[in-house]
Amino acid sequence: MTYKIVDIADEIYRELGEPSDLNIASIAFWLRTNIGDLNILINKKFYIIDSTLEIGIEEGSGDEFKDIEKSIFKMIYSMHYYERLFRNALGAASTDSTIEIDQNGFRAKRVNKNELAKTYSDLRKQIADELQVLTKNYNLNEARPLQVAGDDTVEAPGRSYSYSRNIESL
Repeated sequence: MTYKIVDIADEIYRELGEPSDLNIASIAFWLRTNIGDLNILINKKFYIIDSTLEIGIEEGSGDEFKDIEKSIFKMIYSMHYYERLFRNALGAASTDSTIEIDQNGFRAKRVNKNELAKTYSDLRKQIADELQVLTKNYNLNEARPLQVAGDDTVEAPGRSYSYSRNIESL
């Protein structure tokens, strides 16, 4: 199955709740330019096909871009998104010192930008922890030896027969 970057971007946009400060095109651009982050995390060689904007796979590698890889890619973007919100909230916190005003029975209360930044930081940390567990499990389950060195047939000690080690049974 082939995945188009714009379809993944659309899923991310909808999962984030269709924020007004974001659009599908900007997400798709980020995904296209940061496919290398996914490759580094999961030890693959995916690339973007320029003509179709689909995720390409190196020929002969035996790799596939499946739902698990898509989930990891989406989590990488989510980390980026919350990091951006965190930085924006910190920047706004430095210029906004008023939290609550009470005058003539009218009360105006502003969102505490420091608390907002802390919330974004916590969300980013939570996603980073989930991403670390997901990629660790992915790499453990998807790891295959590239080469088996040495003699695969070992003489059984004290026996007159030999047995063969089978990689598939490991």
